[in-house]
Amino acid sequence: MAHDALDPSFRDLIDEHAPVLQLGTGFNFTEGPIWHPAEQYLLFSDMPDDKRRRWDSHGVREVMHPSNKGNGMTYDGDLNLLVCEHATSSVARFRPDGSRQVLASHYEGRELNSPNDLVVKSDGSIWFTDPTYGRMPGFGVEREVQLGFQGVFKIAAGAAPGPEPELVVDRYTFTQPNGLCFSPDEKLLYINDTVQANIRVYDVTASGKLANGRQFASGIHDSMKPGVPDGMKCDMHGNVWVTAPAGIWVYNPQGVLIGKVQVPELVANIHWGGEDWRTLFICATHSLYSVETRVGPRNEPFMKAGAGASQSSSPAPTASASAQATASPPAGNGLLLQPFRCALIIQDMQNDVVIDGGAFAESGSPGHCKQQNNIENIRRLADACRAAGVPVIHVWFIVEPGAPGVTMNAPLFEGLRDANALVRGTWGVAPVSGLEPKDGDHVVTKSRMSAWEGTSLETILKATGRDTIIETGAWTNMSIEHTARTGADKGYHMVIPEDGCSTMNAEWHNASINFALQNVSKVVKTDEVIAALKG
Repeated sequence: MAHDALDPSFRDLIDEHAPVLQLGTGFNFTEGPIWHPAEQYLLFSDMPDDKRRRWDSHGVREVMHPSNKGNGMTYDGDLNLLVCEHATSSVARFRPDGSRQVLASHYEGRELNSPNDLVVKSDGSIWFTDPTYGRMPGFGVEREVQLGFQGVFKIAAGAAPGPEPELVVDRYTFTQPNGLCFSPDEKLLYINDTVQANIRVYDVTASGKLANGRQFASGIHDSMKPGVPDGMKCDMHGNVWVTAPAGIWVYNPQGVLIGKVQVPELVANIHWGGEDWRTLFICATHSLYSVETRVGPRNEPFMKAGAGASQSSSPAPTASASAQATASPPAGNGLLLQPFRCALIIQDMQNDVVIDGGAFAESGSPGHCKQQNNIENIRRLADACRAAGVPVIHVWFIVEPGAPGVTMNAPLFEGLRDANALVRGTWGVAPVSGLEPKDGDHVVTKSRMSAWEGTSLETILKATGRDTIIETGAWTNMSIEHTARTGADKGYHMVIPEDGCSTMNAEWHNASINFALQNVSKVVKTDEVIAALKG
């Protein structure tokens, strides 16, 4: 699923072909994602089911039921969890020991409608929207509205539980205010309206008031595609990411729509997380998704509580997005891997393919393999993967004598038959010395170029919960490229160590690496992968 770059600057923010990965599904309606910076997990809401759920490296589990039909969530600077509760019309604070305090529930002596989304400013003040969705069946508890308008409120920094919040906008400006976010320098506050299908922006004064309200973006609707303005976040460069028809729409600081992130389901809310703050988590109706981005969020107060968080998400709002994207790359030239998500493929590293005396020796394959130091690089990488708990999957091309199960529809397969190559039980089909399977490794056999076609590869990946594939082996412009293309189409993150691949000659190798593989994978060096796995 390709994303839509309506302006070249969108490509500084996300790869147009970045896969959107499904992390969990089967929920009723997901909302309110928030990342814990110290313990590295995501909380999200499932309002109709009245549950709070958690996603981490072990998958999704329930952590609270009932949850007062909680919706939007965030943390304050002390990592207390702040929740907009639909069923109680409250903004509640949960301390790490589980104790709950109501920070706001009434205005002018009447119950709030149903706090929906909230954000914390660097001074500790809490700002939240108050539409009526939590008084509707399913998403809340059906009951009469008391307040008579849908506003945006502020809870003063350090305020004790109890006092009424401050109304910060004219009470009749919004029909159904929903998502809100500050700019990186906190001089602007963006607020969207689901019914009006727009975003308004306000100047934040030195005294903490809002002024000069104006329209930032409008027309965020499509009669042919599901999706409305709901959750909204500002990235470190001041771009505004908002849920919208068919996914997420991205506006630059001038209010110009520069691109669209395509998501398979209607999106309700988003939040960045991960160790480097470059994973965008997406709550989309029945599922939780993620997509890797080239930018992180604006630096919110709670993010400083996680080791390295302030460095990876620190804003520099005066510089251009493209300049910032290259100014301070993460360690390892931008390669960031989570071992629990990775698997290593070693493909076609068999005697007939890359060893002198093999069936394809005259093609130049053994010489290019030596030139690339391919066998040794893969061996080192395999050892590093095993040490990090990353599954190692050997993919071998194996045919029966005479190649009866291989269709002769292409010169490659005709050559396989004519050379009597890769025949089961022969020296030629065996793995090269140094890359034999070790205890715990997996072996997949195939009879086509792609490692996916007619094999058990995806069964292994699903069983081990892996969505990032480090692909090595032979041949770069055939097996490696075909497997990478299909992997990207399937939604996997493909990582290609350029010096862990080889083919017949450098020219063919470079053509594949520099053109085709750049579009479907992240091309790196073996040492970068090893360093990233070690953290």
